[in-house]
Amino acid sequence: MNDSKRSLRFSRVSRAVSTVAFALGIAACAVHVDVTAAATRGPVAARSGLDAALAGARAWAPDAELVYIENDEALDDRGTAPRWGYLFHSTSLGRSRVYSVREGRILVAENLEMKFTAPPLAGPWIDSSAALQSADNGPGLAFRRDHGGRLETMLLMRGAFRDDDPDATNWTLVYAAVSGPSLFVVVDAVDGKVRRTWRG
Repeated sequence: MNDSKRSLRFSRVSRAVSTVAFALGIAACAVHVDVTAAATRGPVAARSGLDAALAGARAWAPDAELVYIENDEALDDRGTAPRWGYLFHSTSLGRSRVYSVREGRILVAENLEMKFTAPPLAGPWIDSSAALQSADNGPGLAFRRDHGGRLETMLLMRGAFRDDDPDATNWTLVYAAVSGPSLFVVVDAVDGKVRRTWRG
């Protein structure tokens, strides 16, 4: 995914909720890093690349903690994508570093130069496929049917989009429409329940 598409997508999300501003800024030039994880072919759920990303992050900083996940390539109707991005933060270094994983390999490993303030992801969390199923059982499927919508973005983070529980870890799904505003669906990453929806 190139930087311009990522910037446009994040600007839309940050406009929708003024309390959160974020961007990963993955470089267009991929940096290959060998990892021991076995390669996985085709689209996968978000958790599939986590072991490779975590190994790279812990080599970078032993106290690295996962704070954010997002699809780095197009999603399908199962909540899977060929490539996922994982953002880690090191308190000891005071820095954040992003890893983009495809087929069990780290394609990008790069420090994030801009400030990203988010707490580490908390507790067990459902995978992207389960989160999509919850969203589609709610308003997602109807939006796709009625507005020619498609699932464009899935992101996992803590401390955003939930006024009722601002410390919760949530999946946020963004459905883009052929015309008109996108649909945002917030799914609790622990119990899988849809907690919030809005158009924007």
